[in-house]
Amino acid sequence: MSRELIYNGFLHLTPNHHSHGYWRTPEGQVQYGYSKLEPYIEVVKTLERGFFDTLFIADVVGVYDLAFGDGKTTIRAGSQFPEPDPVSIVSALGHATEHLGFAVTSNIIQSHPFSFARQISSLDHFTHGRIAWNIVTSYLSNGFRNYGYDTITAHDDRYEWAQEYVDVAYKLWEHSWEDGAVLHDPATNRFFDPDKIHKINHAGKRYRVEGPHIVEPSPQRTPVLFQAGNSSAGRAFAVRNAEVTFLPSHTPQVAQRDIAILDQLAAANGRQASALKKIVMLSTVIGSTEEEAKRKQRHLLENIDIAALQAFHSGGSGIDLAKVDPDTPLTELKHLAEVGDHVRSGFRAAVDADHGNGKPLTWGEYLLNKALLPGRFAGTPEQIADLVQQWADAGVDGFNVVPLTTLGWWGEWVDHVVPVLQKRGLAQTRYRPGTLREKLFGEGDRLAPQHHGRTLSIRS
Repeated sequence: MSRELIYNGFLHLTPNHHSHGYWRTPEGQVQYGYSKLEPYIEVVKTLERGFFDTLFIADVVGVYDLAFGDGKTTIRAGSQFPEPDPVSIVSALGHATEHLGFAVTSNIIQSHPFSFARQISSLDHFTHGRIAWNIVTSYLSNGFRNYGYDTITAHDDRYEWAQEYVDVAYKLWEHSWEDGAVLHDPATNRFFDPDKIHKINHAGKRYRVEGPHIVEPSPQRTPVLFQAGNSSAGRAFAVRNAEVTFLPSHTPQVAQRDIAILDQLAAANGRQASALKKIVMLSTVIGSTEEEAKRKQRHLLENIDIAALQAFHSGGSGIDLAKVDPDTPLTELKHLAEVGDHVRSGFRAAVDADHGNGKPLTWGEYLLNKALLPGRFAGTPEQIADLVQQWADAGVDGFNVVPLTTLGWWGEWVDHVVPVLQKRGLAQTRYRPGTLREKLFGEGDRLAPQHHGRTLSIRS
């Protein structure tokens, strides 16, 4: 591999990320501090001690409900609700660290691209070039209604919308200010060279933005671009825009196939396969022995709020799963999800995975044994390293590491798993100098010259 694997600490600023109901246990009560700054300061310091690449802050802007639901189940359980704004915390976390990157989730419905580009440029300045953007199109009906829309926009239409959104941002970040526009020259009485600062004059289907960008170019200009999408439209968007993309793959074998598809699409779009990093979820329960890990995993499972977990999947999939017979084959739900306008990749990934018994997976089996994101694998640090090696051998470039609790858990990974990974050459032992993009790719601060964002032009 060209560099050690990428590791992102994956969390929501919320009571329950995915361990629905675990807050009721003594171990889970650490989540009561979800709305305080200090626990997250401790998180980022721990992640940096473990040489993580980024803190990846996921986000939603609505309640996990449906057109037929009221969201009370997920609200009751604190399941990704409430949800403080991730952008608001990054400056403080950046000040507390030196190398750790910050991947901020922001979707196309929640902020005008001019305002968002300004926020991101500001954060990239304040963190000395350590910002990434997780581009999302939003998949919750309530999220759309919160911003004045009657209902969720059709799945593929959201990607068309997202492309115009990112194009506006690219024009502001990459093309509004020429290199050399910042002078600070008392001799000529020019702080900036106005002849090198341009309006973008974007006029599109959804946005009209004159410009110029109101923040001078930041260390990276454009943040590192993260994205998740495994539908046809999502993959097309990824190979055009993303630098890091998330695979929903449940097994290394499925990941190998998904990577081959993306590499083929990237080549057809004039991009090298290495220019698009592919990462997957890694969710583990850690024990000093396998027996201890399995015991901790059983404790986690026994304390999951099944109703909240089911409501969570209903909101994301667009299917009223409370009315689904537990014996329903997951293939049927996959079909329902693929004709709707919510998340399409989750059920597909579960159906495509080989679950070892040769039988179709049912909804009940998936909910109780496969849908639980944290703690999917239980083992010793050495067994976890074996698993990481299997994913690496399949061509995966890194992981979103999912904790059991977003607060208080990270020291267990850093103190026990990281040293084993480092010893095997599967995790870095020092940070590369420079911006986040340099740390991840080692090829400069800027987007690659052939990236779509660099090749756009602006209207004079």
